[in-house]
Amino acid sequence: MVLNKISNMPGVLFRENLKVALQAIRANKLRGILTVIIIAFGITALVGILTAIDWIKSSLNEQFTFMGANTFTIESRSMNVQIGNQRHRSKNFSYISYRQSMEFKEKFSFPADVSISTRASSTATVEYKDNESHPNVPIIGTDENYLITAGYKLFEGRNFNLNDIELNRNVAIIGSDLAKNIFKEVNPLGKIISVSNGKYKVIGILEKKGSSMGGTGDQVTLIPYTNVRHYFSKPRMNYEINVKPYSPELLEAATGEAESLFRIIRGLDVKDETDFNISQSDQLAKMFIENLELVTIAATIIGIITLFGAAIGLMNIMLVSVTERTREIGVRKALGAKAGIIKQQFLFEAVFIGQVGGIIGIILGMLTGNFMAIFSSTSFIVPWAWMLLGVSICFVVGILSGYYPAVKASRLDPIVSLRYE
Repeated sequence: MVLNKISNMPGVLFRENLKVALQAIRANKLRGILTVIIIAFGITALVGILTAIDWIKSSLNEQFTFMGANTFTIESRSMNVQIGNQRHRSKNFSYISYRQSMEFKEKFSFPADVSISTRASSTATVEYKDNESHPNVPIIGTDENYLITAGYKLFEGRNFNLNDIELNRNVAIIGSDLAKNIFKEVNPLGKIISVSNGKYKVIGILEKKGSSMGGTGDQVTLIPYTNVRHYFSKPRMNYEINVKPYSPELLEAATGEAESLFRIIRGLDVKDETDFNISQSDQLAKMFIENLELVTIAATIIGIITLFGAAIGLMNIMLVSVTERTREIGVRKALGAKAGIIKQQFLFEAVFIGQVGGIIGIILGMLTGNFMAIFSSTSFIVPWAWMLLGVSICFVVGILSGYYPAVKASRLDPIVSLRYE
């Protein structure tokens, strides 16, 4: 018998069964398409949800490093944030003076960049000729290291130098959105802007950075902190100290060293509570991401339940297929096909349908999960782990859904099958 000879050739048998399976799928295109859609829908739900969570995590890491990656800030006040059962440090302490911040900068010998800054105003209006900004521009007094520790980069122009700081010069570095809003098509470099009652020469434009937690990073105006002390002076002016270690691995060590030194500068005794806050750039991001782990577990369970429904649908369709093709199975058995060959053929059909549905579902899931990334400037996530998981799950779903119908088909009596109408 021809089929008996083929059964002794594994490679030929594999190709022959695959060919028959594909022919069977093409003969029932509508059923095959509907089955693929069922599988694709389940995988889209699973991969889409998990990819969206990965995108949220990535976006959080990008957004919450707003003040600079691998950086920590010594401050007198911090935000009050409640995330699940975790509470972000929220105590407000006495202000940090200019003398204390300068003493820290001079004495901190750890291998790190240190900058001091103070906020002159949070609701200023910046003007250039007849154009003016919205009255929500933050004016920050900084030193020459602030761009490094705050995670800013210059798009054009130059940074402050020691002469700008020491000579209290009226110079400014402005954010990209602010430059676009008030200068239109004019190059801002070298132009004079009005900030409150002062005139400042624009010496630099910052690269676009984005906003976080209500901040306006691309609307900011930076001026020398000495200028702020002179023209925006007020009682108990508060300063912040940013520290960025030369190596990310030194962040924890630098934080401990900074806390010890600043306690001495603040005149605290060993038994006294630390009366200032130290916040790391990724602290809030870690809090959000830890809470997202529970969401990930819940989303995975929901996706698996959806796939379970898809598996039941695939099994039902395969059982219908076995019933409709009873006569075909009888003919193949009469020609010498063994039960194992029939079983393999139906398994091939189920696995092939599962894999096609899985590939479509992975593509749709990846696009769905990255929906916000497509319309924003954040990174597009390629979820390799979830893609591999999706392919593996579809293979398992195909085997589990096709096994029982395949066994049922392989056990049909050829005589009874040939009489089936």
